Amino acid sequence: MRIDLIGCGCGVESLSQEACRAIREAQLLLGAERLLKDYAPAGIPQIPAVTTEELVQYLRTASCERAGVLFSGDSGFFSGAAGLLPLLEMEEVHVFPGMSSLQLLSARLGRAWQNWRFFSAHGRNCDAVDAVCGEGPAFFLTGGRQDPAFLCAQLCQAGLGDLRVTVAERLGLQGERIVEGTARDYSTERFDPLSVLLAEAAPQPFRRTPGLPDELFRREEGIPMTKQEIRSTILAKLEIGPADLCWDIGTGTGSVGIEMALQAKAVYGIECDEKALHLAERNRSALGAWRLRLIGGRAPEALEGLPCPDAVFVGGSGSVLPEILEAADRANPMARICISAVTPETLHTALSVLEEQGREVEICQIAVTRSRLAAGMHLMLAQNPVWLITGKNR
Repeated sequence: MRIDLIGCGCGVESLSQEACRAIREAQLLLGAERLLKDYAPAGIPQIPAVTTEELVQYLRTASCERAGVLFSGDSGFFSGAAGLLPLLEMEEVHVFPGMSSLQLLSARLGRAWQNWRFFSAHGRNCDAVDAVCGEGPAFFLTGGRQDPAFLCAQLCQAGLGDLRVTVAERLGLQGERIVEGTARDYSTERFDPLSVLLAEAAPQPFRRTPGLPDELFRREEGIPMTKQEIRSTILAKLEIGPADLCWDIGTGTGSVGIEMALQAKAVYGIECDEKALHLAERNRSALGAWRLRLIGGRAPEALEGLPCPDAVFVGGSGSVLPEILEAADRANPMARICISAVTPETLHTALSVLEEQGREVEICQIAVTRSRLAAGMHLMLAQNPVWLITGKNR
């Protein structure tokens, strides 16, 4: 049996001649009810089916010589055709591309799309903040709960409410609408289920190795900040990579969380002091660390429900360090953990708990001495030594 996988594009008028011919010559057509209603000629048997399992089952039992499967948009762009193709290896299969909503939106806006980055929020979780932190605009196929308003709300929560976005509804169909504004403008609006979102790239800081100069961070009296040399070592000890999800517990000014956010996929910063939380928000915006999600609350209670971490930094724990480390271990026993300590008591507690958890523990003490000009001479001033206690499970 010959099976044609047909991309239906955005509306009947966007169908290619090859696709039209494949639909006309099919003896059986399968696809979503909406597609069958709009594209299937009268007289051709139709079977509403969406999932790969349904399609395979019907195709294997079909008695015709030629069947067509209809897919919305382009058969090669976040299409169900990708999952169906490997299951049809013993059949004669032909694939017909269609015009995608990506191409049609690009044409409507008069913009080239080769530098856009592509994401699907249709039936899957999508991190809009991580998406807009790359090079070039981010284009989203949306659907279900993750509609344009949901994605815009994500951007607003990360401090990107002023980011420019474009929402397009029903491209190529009756009732087409395209609106342009900010993420804040559309974070509470209702949109048609057939919608796409284009978000401009988020403002990014200059790129450099970890260890931003201390002078870049805003400071307030009484709110501690981990210094440059310590921060760069923390990121090295935690082996932060671009796919990592991190926790920063006791975020303070946000200095470590910001450094993490410039390297990792997502960072959750926990801070119980409201004044410190506002300061961390200002530093996040000033340095473009949009992947840092700030949460007001006290650990370990505030850690409940957070996504599973790959790396955890504890910069402030009060008197509940054991409970915090236990919460991190429950969330992911394989998480890499680093605790900063300035007192022997914290050092002892961290060492004891990490060893009880069966982790390989490494202790590093860093004593930084910086120069300061005095009377034309370089005077060396010592800072308080800091212990970094790292625990890993291999």
